[in-house]
Amino acid sequence: MELKNRALRDIYVDLLMEYAETHPELVIVEADLATALATKRFFKKYPNRAINVGVAEANMIGVAAGLANMGKLPFTHTFTPFATRRVFDQVTLSVAYSKLNVKMVGSDPGIMAQLNGGTHMSLEDVGIMRNIPTMTIFEPVDGVQLAKIFPQIVDHNGPVYIRLLRKDFDPIFDESEDFELGKAKVIKEGKDVSIFATGIEVKEALDAEAILAKKGISVSVVNIHTVKPLDVEAIVKEAKRTGAVVTAENHNIINGLGSAVAEALVENYPTVMERIGTRDHFGEVGKKEFLMEKYGLKAHHIVDAVLKVLDRKSKL
Repeated sequence: MELKNRALRDIYVDLLMEYAETHPELVIVEADLATALATKRFFKKYPNRAINVGVAEANMIGVAAGLANMGKLPFTHTFTPFATRRVFDQVTLSVAYSKLNVKMVGSDPGIMAQLNGGTHMSLEDVGIMRNIPTMTIFEPVDGVQLAKIFPQIVDHNGPVYIRLLRKDFDPIFDESEDFELGKAKVIKEGKDVSIFATGIEVKEALDAEAILAKKGISVSVVNIHTVKPLDVEAIVKEAKRTGAVVTAENHNIINGLGSAVAEALVENYPTVMERIGTRDHFGEVGKKEFLMEKYGLKAHHIVDAVLKVLDRKSKL
């Protein structure tokens, strides 16, 4: 499968179709977004295994739960706000409480809704899904990571929420890399500070690391692709090694990656820490670069957070 120079949604649909060949129980349930999410190809090849419920996301989750209860493996698809906050009760009761095996995709997470604006810009979806018992939350950085972890999602028995970019992504990983659902991935190893990043913020964290290296600051960059269950062991290990932590996420700092890491550290190894993310704010219309600058998600914002946390560390 070609993983370079392709939209992430196209790689995702290729994976769906590939696994549908060997998993006859795999079906998809759409909320009238087959064009936006490129699943039309799946509808054409497997017309009896694809359902469009229309713009009725709560019903989509109910249908998926019913299919799962009958032994099917449903994947649902819509934009992040409609995959989480609009269907919270259905996901909680019909899927998670009922112990059903439903995989839910929310596309264009955080500021990546861009010109669709604030109504489509969910900056709290991770926080919503973190609250649901048994939920797994996965956000691939690029096509390589998505392709490597996808079979683990198929095999995982339980609900999974996937934050998926639809279009362009920053290629970070080589195809030789391996990943494990629920386990952090160390990309760079340093000794002064650890940056835990997810999604589009991984590229920014790596850019920040390069800037800081020129200042003589040694930085670890760790990809937290699975926000829940969190790899507490890896986080505590990094904190013990560097003694300073920065988190970076395309999400509200409230109840997202930053909160999850802070909870893990305060219970296991209290460490000076700074968080990069949106700060209790709704989204708005804008292109990626404008929104990243406005909400403080760029590499230079991460650099500032690192310098601040190192200053705090020096005063301990």
